[in-house]
Amino acid sequence: MYTFMSVIQVGLAVALIFLVLLHSGKDAGLSGAFGIGGGGSSVGGGSMVERNLTRATVVCAIIFTLNTILLLKI
Repeated sequence: MYTFMSVIQVGLAVALIFLVLLHSGKDAGLSGAFGIGGGGSSVGGGSMVERNLTRATVVCAIIFTLNTILLLKI
């Protein structure tokens, strides 16, 4: 069980790093390469994509935290 949860933890860590890097910052970061943080050039779709990206990041972070606590309890 510990090994399985450790593998899940590594996968969550990689996913969380990827999701955080996709967020557009001051300089539009890595998200500009994938067309997510296009600024005002898209027709209203950018804000919805950013909102969904934020939600996915928060969910992944919560699962990562819960998995960390469970790994400490085992």
